[in-house]
Amino acid sequence: MTNISDLDQQTQIELEAAAFRRLLAHLDARKDAQNIDLMNLAGFCRNCLSKWYVSAAEEKNINIDYEAARERIYGMPYSEWKEKHQQTASAEQLAAFAKKHD
Repeated sequence: MTNISDLDQQTQIELEAAAFRRLLAHLDARKDAQNIDLMNLAGFCRNCLSKWYVSAAEEKNINIDYEAARERIYGMPYSEWKEKHQQTASAEQLAAFAKKHD
């Protein structure tokens, strides 16, 4: 068994990138997992991933538009995803969100 700490940097980057692509595919397959549910349970959502993508690009002096990053994360323009898949948050979901993010 290989220790992760023994991997060269390029292999680590490739494995992390593969895991990220798998996460995006999983989220794409689970459109029923609403962003508010993700925020309430895990403390991050698809929009957070989009912001992290933009931030990572900025660290490399690459200017990526937030909406372009959202399209990468959502697999389509955000407005289209929102229209097709976003449900109205329930009072319970909103209360849980408010409680965690006071």
